[in-house]
Amino acid sequence: MTIDIKELVSDDASLISRRVWSDSAVYELEKRAIFGKSWLFLGHESQIKKAGDFVQAYMCETPIILARGEEGAIHASVNSCTHRGLPVCRSDHGNTKRFVCPYHNWSYTVSGELAVIPQERKVKCSPDKSKLGLKKVPRVESWRGLVFGSFNPEIEPLEDYLGDMKFYLGAWIDRFPGGIEFIGSPQRWVLDANWKLPVENQLGDVYHGPYLHASLIGSDTEAGVEIDNHAFNAIPIKGHGASFRLMPEDTPVDKLAWGFETTVGQLGSEELKEYLRSVQAQAKERVGPIRAQMKGLTYGVYPNLSFLWSNAGFKVSHPRGPNKVEYWSWSVVPADAPEHLKKYLRNNHASFFGPGGVLEQEDSEAWMQQNIGANIDFADDRKFYYGLGLGEETTHPDLPGTVTTGANEYYARAFFQRWREDLLGTEQSQ
Repeated sequence: MTIDIKELVSDDASLISRRVWSDSAVYELEKRAIFGKSWLFLGHESQIKKAGDFVQAYMCETPIILARGEEGAIHASVNSCTHRGLPVCRSDHGNTKRFVCPYHNWSYTVSGELAVIPQERKVKCSPDKSKLGLKKVPRVESWRGLVFGSFNPEIEPLEDYLGDMKFYLGAWIDRFPGGIEFIGSPQRWVLDANWKLPVENQLGDVYHGPYLHASLIGSDTEAGVEIDNHAFNAIPIKGHGASFRLMPEDTPVDKLAWGFETTVGQLGSEELKEYLRSVQAQAKERVGPIRAQMKGLTYGVYPNLSFLWSNAGFKVSHPRGPNKVEYWSWSVVPADAPEHLKKYLRNNHASFFGPGGVLEQEDSEAWMQQNIGANIDFADDRKFYYGLGLGEETTHPDLPGTVTTGANEYYARAFFQRWREDLLGTEQSQ
């Protein structure tokens, strides 16, 4: 079946076909055009501190081992034996000297080289083991400890790919002298939804909060008023996005400092509150006056990485077909915070997000219901409307990228314009 990409997404991305979320042929094209060519998030360096440390990851539906080699370098290898294809790593994380296939015991080093073939001594012709290692991810780079991989050996450097998104991510990460630390294994759950739905939600859709989450965030609450008065969506590069409040200079510290937005900060000990205030007291020196006034909401890095500022969580939306997604979510804390305070701070994320979080349960239900709407019959002629705020995009003297109000849907239009360009590029190159 021929795919007319230009028919799926209009030039200004204000009208988007339901097939974008439901069509299996579109999904197969996404795998080649987006996941085969972009930088994809693999993990954080705090998860693999020592030689031999490893964690499992995915690049689209391809299983990956992210590991720290004996020489200290970071390696990413496809978790599939060169002999018969079985996974050579079964644990989610750990420390090891070898990955061993359970079928014939072929053994691989942490960096992916084939070390031992037990049957080799039984034959006269020995294979060249140097050519039989695990398939390497050709490009692996990190920024601020965030590790990305790409199947595209010609891709631009990660720092160029992120561009001015570094300004917005750094507004949070760089507040902490020791950087950030991922805590524990990711929470994982599978939803009957397309992978782009969680991405879009976290990219800049802050205005669903007072309605979908009305039990906690009413439209007449203080949080809702703050969003209306101070909210911005910034799109530094199409596909990336940052949603945040730019608070006035006279904002009281407990209204401005990260960590006070949730019950953990509000109900925490005085020691915890003093720690949060001390971080904010250094913010202007560490990230500059403008970023020191930022209170982030939701961020996105194209194609499928999300970050929640207030609740300190990183998330990846792993596709599992056009109508299924495996969502991974990590709690994140300042790396140099006292250990006993880290235990409290990780609940910023876990109590509200993840499969058991109050807000994420409601989001997940909405994503699954939206996916049903994308698959119903006799509605192909009624495309989804993404035109709120169309043409109202502007710039800001202190903020890089295109800047809009919180209600403008340009964050999503820009994502789908890039999505359209990527698919058209692959289609035309065939």
